[in-house]
Amino acid sequence: MNQEVLAIMEYMEKEKGINRQVFIEAMQSALLAAAKKSIGPARDLRVEIHPKTGRINVRAKLEVVEKVQNSHDQISIKRAKEIDPNVKLGDLIEVEVTPKDFGRIAAQVFKQTINQALKGIERKMVLSEFKDRINNIVSGTIRRIERADVIIDLGRYEGVMPAKERVPTEEYVVGERIKAYVLSVEDTPHGPMIILSRSHPNFILRLLELEVSEVADKIVEVKAIAREPGFRTKIAVWTNNPKIDPVGSCVGVRGARVKNIVRELHSEKIDLFKWSPNVEELTIEALKPAKVKKVEVDQDHHRVKVTVDEENYSIALGRKGKNIWLASKIVGWDIDVVKEPSAAVDNFTQKLTKAAEEMASTLSIDQSVAEQIVRAGFINPEAVAESEEEDLMSALPELDPQLIHRLKEAAHLAGKTN
Repeated sequence: MNQEVLAIMEYMEKEKGINRQVFIEAMQSALLAAAKKSIGPARDLRVEIHPKTGRINVRAKLEVVEKVQNSHDQISIKRAKEIDPNVKLGDLIEVEVTPKDFGRIAAQVFKQTINQALKGIERKMVLSEFKDRINNIVSGTIRRIERADVIIDLGRYEGVMPAKERVPTEEYVVGERIKAYVLSVEDTPHGPMIILSRSHPNFILRLLELEVSEVADKIVEVKAIAREPGFRTKIAVWTNNPKIDPVGSCVGVRGARVKNIVRELHSEKIDLFKWSPNVEELTIEALKPAKVKKVEVDQDHHRVKVTVDEENYSIALGRKGKNIWLASKIVGWDIDVVKEPSAAVDNFTQKLTKAAEEMASTLSIDQSVAEQIVRAGFINPEAVAESEEEDLMSALPELDPQLIHRLKEAAHLAGKTN
C-alpha cells in the first residue's frame, strides 16, 4: 500500500501540479473518517501519511488508567510505561492505533474519495491562482465548443468563454491559439469556473497596455473607452506631460502599435483621439470620422446637439446608429445629430412657398390646395389655365373634379383680367 500511495502522490505532483503536502492533507482528512468507523470514537484521533515513505498510521490520545474499561479512550499503565516510562496515571498519551486491515480500508477510501479530494484541491488552486489574474489577459488553446460556449485550455485549467462574451464577427476553431480577458472566477457547485471574454472593452485596454509602454506605465491615461465588439472601438487618451503626444504614442511608428491590436481583433476599427474636459471638443473628436459643423451644449439636461452636412450625416450616425452610440458613451452625454439645411433645398422650398401663396391669392383657394397644385408641377395660374382638365385630374387625383373645373375657370378669368 505504501508504494501505491507514493505513486499517486508523485503522479499528482508531476501531472496535476498539486503540491504533495496539500494532497497529503486532503487524503488524511478522507482517511480520518474511515479510521473513525474502523477504530471507533477514540479521543483526538488523527491520521498521518509519511511524505517520503507513503506509510499510513493512525494515532489517538488515550488516558492512562490502572484497569482499562473503555478501549477506545483508555490504556493500561503497564502498556503505557512500555511507550513512555515517565507516564503517570491520569496522563494522556498518544498511541498508534492503526488497525491491521487499515491498508485495505485506506485503498477503498482512496478510490472513493480521490476524485472528490482532487476537486477540492483544484478548486482551491484555481481560486488562489486566478483571483490575482482577474482583469488580465491569458492565452490558451480552443479545446472544444459546447453549444455556443468556447472552452479554452489554459494549461492546467480550462476557461469558458460564454456566448455573450464572444465577438459576433469572429470564428472560433478547435486547436486555435487565442487570447482572452479574465472576467471572473466563479465558485460553482461543479467546481471553479474561469469566465473569459473577448468582447469586453477592458480586453482592448489590456491589449493597449501590452503594446504601449506609456499606457502600461500610466504616462498616457485611457480616459474613456467604448466598444461595439467586432466593428469599432473608440478610445480617448490623455497625458499631463506636454512633451508627449498621447495619440501618437498609442498609434506608434507607422501605426505599428495599433496595427498589432487591430490584427488581434481581426480588423476591428480602432478610433484613437485626444481626450478633453471640454464637452464640445470631446464630442467633435468622439464623432470622427464625421466632420461636425456646429455643436450646441445643453448643460442642464446633459445633451449635445450636433449639426452636420448631408454628406456627413450618415457617417455621424454610423452603421445602425453605432457611431453616435459609441460617441455618447465616450462623452457621457446624449448626442443628437441633425442635418444642416442645404442652401439649394432652402431656395427651392422658398420658391414653392411663394408660388403657392400666389396661386392661393389669384384663384381664391386654401394655401394647402395651392401647395398641392404647385407640387404637381403647375407653378402658376397660367399653367393651370393652359392645361386640359383631364391632365389636371390625372396629376391631382386627390382633388374633386368639380373643384378642378372651377380652378381652371378661375385661372382663365385671371389670365383675361391680367
